[in-house]
Amino acid sequence: MRWVLGTILLGCFVVSAHAEQPNVIFIICDDLNDYIEGYGGHPQTQTPHMARLAKSGVRFTQAHCNAPICGPSRASLFTGIYPHHSGCYGFTKWNTYEVLQNSRTLQEHFEANGYRTIGTGKLMHHRVMERGWQEYGHPADYGPFAFAGGEKAAHPDVPAPFREIGPVDGSFGPFENLEGRKTADGKVFSWRNGGWGKQARNLRVESQQDRDQTPDEINGDWAVERLAQLAEESASAPPFFMAIGFIRPHTPLIVPQRFFDRFPLEDVELPEIRPGDVDDTYARFIRGLPNGEEPSSPRTEDMGSRLYQSLAASYSNAELGLKHFIQAYLASVASVDEQIGRILDVVDHSSLNENTIIVFTSDHGWGMGEKNYLYKNSLWQESTQIPLIIRSPGVSRRDTACDHPVSLIDLFPTLVDLCGLEGSTMKSDKGHPLDGHSLKRLLQDPELGEWDGPNAALTALYKWRMKYDPSEESYSLRFKDWRYIRYENGKEELYDTVADPFEWTNLAGQARHSRQLMEFRRDLKSRLPEKGRIPPQPDWQPKDANNPKADAEVWKDKYFKDHPAADANGDGKLTWPELKNYREKHDPPPVKKKVK
Repeated sequence: MRWVLGTILLGCFVVSAHAEQPNVIFIICDDLNDYIEGYGGHPQTQTPHMARLAKSGVRFTQAHCNAPICGPSRASLFTGIYPHHSGCYGFTKWNTYEVLQNSRTLQEHFEANGYRTIGTGKLMHHRVMERGWQEYGHPADYGPFAFAGGEKAAHPDVPAPFREIGPVDGSFGPFENLEGRKTADGKVFSWRNGGWGKQARNLRVESQQDRDQTPDEINGDWAVERLAQLAEESASAPPFFMAIGFIRPHTPLIVPQRFFDRFPLEDVELPEIRPGDVDDTYARFIRGLPNGEEPSSPRTEDMGSRLYQSLAASYSNAELGLKHFIQAYLASVASVDEQIGRILDVVDHSSLNENTIIVFTSDHGWGMGEKNYLYKNSLWQESTQIPLIIRSPGVSRRDTACDHPVSLIDLFPTLVDLCGLEGSTMKSDKGHPLDGHSLKRLLQDPELGEWDGPNAALTALYKWRMKYDPSEESYSLRFKDWRYIRYENGKEELYDTVADPFEWTNLAGQARHSRQLMEFRRDLKSRLPEKGRIPPQPDWQPKDANNPKADAEVWKDKYFKDHPAADANGDGKLTWPELKNYREKHDPPPVKKKVK
């Protein structure tokens, strides 16, 4: 039941009532590390709106992801269940795991408690509409993509060999008019939207002032318009949970030129990188081809080293390559910040300000050349650390920081606590209870607040496998003053993060730290299942001679069953080119707005 304190007119919004249960706006970025104001990641970052949000709430300076790559991180965040309890360490569709099938998602739990559930953009890695979303704006779209000769390509400004990485991770540059731009073999460049598995659609760019919108701009518009409507509703309307997923700074790092202009290339500062820093680490020894081929992708877990080496080889020196990449990354972060500012404007100038929790975070970080690594999916600081800012009216302290190690696993129970949600999150005994702990006490007193959670954030490394044994995977424990890493091959890394914040010196082999090492080993063992206790996992097999139908082929067969007309030559078989051509002609176009 909502109750009215009064109603006043403010601008174009009707400012109305508090509600007994607060509304929630959950904002998540993709691949955002600590390159935002207040986190010290880069001195030139420009994120005034993220800083504005932080001034009105609590900034967690040691928040970490539970898996440093999109799929398992988001599955864990939105279900509140660790990978070692769900079995979801990779990119197999999250709702195919038995534990997650029998556990409520965050949005399902809000829905079960009478909330309206509203989403847009990239939230969970695989969008499953029947799992709690009553209303959805736009699906995830990783564009804009440069196209050449009808195929996705790296931005024409990107030199070889880095552009050969591909149109996603090997692409960065301004979203600008490409008229007259061609490849070396004469293919004409153009712009299109479209993420994986989705029809690509032409994007028009006449100038910076006359162009089609980027996906993040489309999602920003949708969220702002929807929030304005919600602010005008009567006080008797039920509360809402709205989640907004922005794609940047996920690659390709392509945003309008005006954001690049904020960071002149010659002025871009580089992170502190120690030569030979990788020599006392062990991640590279577990990388390479796993025990099955990743479907539809030539990537391996050594992507970070590959990206770094290719970038360095594409310019006169590694430093210049990093300057170009960091410029694009800073520009991408600034573009997201602008959208967050628009959302805050709606909230702060309406009654939503009085009773709306705002959570801002990312799914994981991104390494910027440290340890010769340019990617996510490592157990080092730049991959695991994420920004986390929470504003909860009447609960959170304003403009304060909390340096206690916490993680994304804690957000689900925190929102349960703040919103007074009731009922079990388990649908049956095959599900799993929430693994995290409420951050409410830390919001109330960030410096001295008591906390009943663990003293270290736990992160699991993704490595492509058909099946996962949680006891044998690679993990990091991030304590307030230490980081401990144990790899699947038994190798260890130990960093004193007070004396060595850049994690330059691995102390695991030093006798004087043996007692500390033993303590951390015991801590990690106590948090993981015993060897052989493996949660049920999907019966998925790689594509090989004995198994010609991998995930992608199964999906194509299902599409053919639903769309028999896609078989253009009528031979009873649907090829991938036939499917692509059919979708380009028959999938409905998106709603596009021009930027004037």
